[in-house]
Amino acid sequence: MTKFLATLAAALGLAASSAAAETISISCSALGKEYELCKSGAEAWARKTGNEVRFVSTPNSATDRLALYLQLLAAQSPDIDVFQIDVVWPGLLASHLLDLTLYVRPEVKAQHFPTIIDNDTVDGHLVAMPWFVDAGLLYYRKDLLQKHGTSVPDRWADLAATAQKIQDAERKGGNQRLWGFVFQGRAYEGLTVNALEWMASQGGGTIVDASGKVTVDNPQAIAALDLAASWIGKIAPEGVLTYGEEESRGVFQSGDAVFMRNWPYAWALANAPDSPIRGEVGIAPLPRGGPDDTHASALGGQQLAVSRYSGHPDLAADLVLYLAGAAEQKRRAIEGSFNPTIANLYKDPEILQANPFMGQLGDVFAHTVARPARITGNKYNRVSTEFFTAVHDTLSHNGDATANLASLDKVLKALSRNGRW
Repeated sequence: MTKFLATLAAALGLAASSAAAETISISCSALGKEYELCKSGAEAWARKTGNEVRFVSTPNSATDRLALYLQLLAAQSPDIDVFQIDVVWPGLLASHLLDLTLYVRPEVKAQHFPTIIDNDTVDGHLVAMPWFVDAGLLYYRKDLLQKHGTSVPDRWADLAATAQKIQDAERKGGNQRLWGFVFQGRAYEGLTVNALEWMASQGGGTIVDASGKVTVDNPQAIAALDLAASWIGKIAPEGVLTYGEEESRGVFQSGDAVFMRNWPYAWALANAPDSPIRGEVGIAPLPRGGPDDTHASALGGQQLAVSRYSGHPDLAADLVLYLAGAAEQKRRAIEGSFNPTIANLYKDPEILQANPFMGQLGDVFAHTVARPARITGNKYNRVSTEFFTAVHDTLSHNGDATANLASLDKVLKALSRNGRW
């Protein structure tokens, strides 16, 4: 009888435990190793807490993902508890996101880069936690530069000349698939990022200045975009107009490009055991225009936020804090080369051993260029869409930069009511 009662008690305890378990849904990007690492991290939290996680598939394109998020949040849908959001979205989505201030201890908050905490704080509310930080990088083939006696380009003109030289020589040698340069040229948020880097590194500004004034129609910006348009079909394939991050990485990692612009996540993949170019990849700051210009890399990264419409806000917040914590950020840095948002992790010997390039990122992060999301607020998505459409038209030779930026200038000024966003 005693054994029966013990068995019954154990069974009842198990049932009670099962009943107490909740399922938290999270959206994870599938870019590179993001989904794999998000899934393993969230599943570790589930094992630790006795809960379950459900993964919601989202588009790779940041533009398409944002459209899905806006649709779900506008409907106050509880289908996703935890959202992975881009660094430029907190202001746009803030009214739909849980204030995490009460969940985050001050000493934990202080571990993260202050600029990113500030970015994730809207009207005094911490609406997201930093997960990883990004900046645009120039990837290059060390072996090909050495073979052809060239150096890492410091200016865009140098990049074009070096890319053309190596591309032509390799094709004469039988490598007909090689291109000089690949980047993110599809009409989406990634093109906004690339074009901002071209403009800012050549004195062309950042679409909208800090006061809210539309500044996109200027000679330096026009020259930067016309220069980029000249690459298409020469050192960059026509297909680059359809490339996102993964398409450009696929070409580069297959050994079919000399240079690539991409985020740091591509490093681990390019040097994976099965990568054809393992050990032959270098990174550098993106080029600049001239001696008086500065290198410019777009500030990127991802945050984790809890929906205000979640049925389990406390558990969802706990999952966010676990994923954004130091141990998990260290694991992601080692396994996926995702840049931590916790400053002290850049001194971690295991991270630096796995990712030697992280020691080179100080200067890159010192010259980041931010998209005008804070100043344009909930109109940023429209601003970015209008901008990347004008840029894509220019790259596609559907009008030149002079005409396209003049038209864009009129649209943005009307949208801003002359600087009042």
